[in-house]
Amino acid sequence: MVKRIPALIFCMFLGFNLMSQQDVQFSHNMFNIMGFNPGYAGAREAICATALARQQWVGFRDEENTRVHPQTYSLNVDAPVPILRGGLSAGFLQDQLGFETNLGVKIGYAYHASLGLGNLGVGFHAGFLDKNIDFDQFNPINEGDPALTGASEESAMFFDVALGAFYELDDWWTGISFSQIVQSGREIGGGEAVYELKRHAYLAGGLSFPWPDHPKFVISPSVLLKTDINSAQVDINTLVTYNQRVWGGLSYRYQDAVVVFLGLNIDQISIGYSYDISTSFIGRHGRSYGSHEIMLQYCFDLEIERIPRPHRTTRFL
Repeated sequence: MVKRIPALIFCMFLGFNLMSQQDVQFSHNMFNIMGFNPGYAGAREAICATALARQQWVGFRDEENTRVHPQTYSLNVDAPVPILRGGLSAGFLQDQLGFETNLGVKIGYAYHASLGLGNLGVGFHAGFLDKNIDFDQFNPINEGDPALTGASEESAMFFDVALGAFYELDDWWTGISFSQIVQSGREIGGGEAVYELKRHAYLAGGLSFPWPDHPKFVISPSVLLKTDINSAQVDINTLVTYNQRVWGGLSYRYQDAVVVFLGLNIDQISIGYSYDISTSFIGRHGRSYGSHEIMLQYCFDLEIERIPRPHRTTRFL
């Protein structure tokens, strides 16, 4: 057994078993659709880069007063490629959880097609996740614990594939996706412990509409549901944008946090900040000061020559 392991497990399995999920968590999920749905690649008809930096459960420490709160950094880039009738994407991730570091990279493609009155994107991404654990940082209760024998640091490489579909019509959208489909497994540390990636499913949707009699105010509610079958998590978000320039809003993550958003649009750049007020056990008992997140997005608009598609009318069938 290890003194510091319970603290990490405590973090991961708090409240409704939400944190038992392995995929990273971001509050700016409405700006980061590319991060969990590969079918979104190229949907914005612009080269877009979205960077996120998250400090979760700031102030959380282990029994030896060492900071072990999760720290996550992400960058996703996507662009439409008309010659491929779709879009390409690439993503980079660094996730630090205590003495565990995850580095990931992925590339993907989405095929675009007209469906009904809207547009459908169906895509995939494939990539690798390098998981490193510094066992030298752990303090064993029992000397000779087989889980902590051997090299002070060990790492393993995992292969990952994700699939997704994204549909957009006028001012509303929806999508479904699945990550870690392969469910790769590797042995890490001493003994016979095997770490396995678990499959996740995402269902998301949202819309935008002007406030009645005040068209400069645009309301954008959205929902994100994710599950690994054993547990589920839902984010209910609402953003209000004024004059396409300043925005703010609130989000509720079931049994975990209330999130406050503030942001600014400057030409093709969007800057956002969010603060999570923890409502779970870890927040109510003063173990954390909440979570901070910064979002930076830049989209370079492209003038794309659309491929003409036939349209049927009641006059010419």
